[in-house]
Amino acid sequence: LLGYTLTGQDREAAVMFVLDMSDRKKIEAALQQREIELQLVTDSLPVLISFIDADLRYRFNNRAYEEWFGCSASEIYGKSILEMMGEADYQKIFPYIQRVLAGEMVTYESEFSSHAGDVRFLRATYVPRMNSKGVIDGFVAMISDVSDRKKNEAEKEQLLQREHNAREAAERANRIKDEFLAVVSHELRTPMNPILGWSQLLKRGSLSPEKTAQALESVERNARSQVQLIDDLLDISRVLRGKMNLTENPIDLSNVVTAGLETIRLAAEAKSIKVTTALSPCAVNGDEGRLQQVMWNLLSNAIKFTPESGEVVVSLQAEAHSKPNSAVITVADTGKGITAEFLPYVFEHFRQEDYSTTRQFGGLGLGLAISRQIVELHGGSIAAESPGENQGATFTVKIPLADQSLIELPARASAPEPKNLNGLQILVVDDEADSQEITAFALTQAGAQVVTVSSGAEALAAIAQQPLDLLISDIGMPEMDGYMLMQQVRTLPSEKGGLLKAIALTAYAGEIDANRAFLAGFQRHVSKPVEPDRLLSIICELIKDTCKTAKAAKNIG
Repeated sequence: LLGYTLTGQDREAAVMFVLDMSDRKKIEAALQQREIELQLVTDSLPVLISFIDADLRYRFNNRAYEEWFGCSASEIYGKSILEMMGEADYQKIFPYIQRVLAGEMVTYESEFSSHAGDVRFLRATYVPRMNSKGVIDGFVAMISDVSDRKKNEAEKEQLLQREHNAREAAERANRIKDEFLAVVSHELRTPMNPILGWSQLLKRGSLSPEKTAQALESVERNARSQVQLIDDLLDISRVLRGKMNLTENPIDLSNVVTAGLETIRLAAEAKSIKVTTALSPCAVNGDEGRLQQVMWNLLSNAIKFTPESGEVVVSLQAEAHSKPNSAVITVADTGKGITAEFLPYVFEHFRQEDYSTTRQFGGLGLGLAISRQIVELHGGSIAAESPGENQGATFTVKIPLADQSLIELPARASAPEPKNLNGLQILVVDDEADSQEITAFALTQAGAQVVTVSSGAEALAAIAQQPLDLLISDIGMPEMDGYMLMQQVRTLPSEKGGLLKAIALTAYAGEIDANRAFLAGFQRHVSKPVEPDRLLSIICELIKDTCKTAKAAKNIG
């Protein structure tokens, strides 16, 4: 509405212009409604949606954006990406921003931190927007939280990896088992060849005295080899079941090392191997037999894998600066060495660097695994070092030293006196004729009067017929085994043999078998094979000092 004065007249006039804006208002209302609807729709979506202009400032965002940043829409609007995200996350996404502003639709996944500090895995898609002039004036960002999907994918991948690892481990275990069983078969069969061969030749009686001696020595050596293999198998079974036990006493470790050196002396001389020693007395609390087993394993391996004219160096010294103070045994050789790849597995059971080693050098590859268990049961440690193949190896054993002020080392045992069983009445029960015969013969040679039977029923009848000083019984017999026999014997009156001293002599050699024997009523459990001298020593120890005459033996009954 415009007012003005009419020329030449005393009055004013006005001109009115009327513009109809109904359509414009309708359009504005419609646009506003569409904006409200767009906001409503985007707010209802579980994804982050925004529009960012070419200056990298937020011009639109939905509620998910507000929740992610912990800000209101007004606090986000007009802010730059750098302001909202921070330098680290901004640098992470900047390469993708450059690509979308160049006109490329971009999708990527990455980890980001929310305002609450939660680290989430997000999948972002950037879509460029082109204005009417064909210029990219910004882009739409659509971002979804894929953390759960990524977690599931990671768990699935881990599951697949675990399954793959388990399958590989099972295949490796089966391969190791098959190789080990093949080695066991080889190592058990090999000694049987000379044993059976020489036995047949000895039966013919046509060998010269020299050949007879050679044959007997070969039979004994190979029989001992089989016993060692069986003992190793039993020991590794104890290791796997956690059932290996020690009988600890104060001992001088130098005596153990010296005894081990004596066992390999002839083998070293046969290969012209120089054995150098430096031993100092070291008192420890330990199981002498088990520690001798460790030394035998280490020394026999050193001799076995060292070529002719090589050298083995053995030392024993106290290491006062370590905690705890330790006796340190070192066995170093100039032999075939250990590869870097196998060194971490050298003390594992059923593992050999190369099973061709067994064919060349023999053995089951159990000795070091057993040695580690024995040393660790003593509270010590064992380690192996080697510069590499054909460069020798060094094994180091550490055993905690005993308190010297509290320990008196036992005196060396004197030479054993010849065992005399004169007059002892002994009943031998064994269903296996050869075992029965050799046991009875050894006892008879020592002066005992021996009665032999082949079953539990016959044993009970023999006990009822005559007074006896000792029962030696097998366990694994048909119908009535050794346990049942002993239980029935213990139900008898004392005057009819109920208190008869008894030894279980059996091929059932485990701790469980020994415990069953003791529970049944046996006083001793002796595993087969047993050397006659050792059996005689056990008998005398059981009968105590009364084995010189039958009369003395009966006096303690």
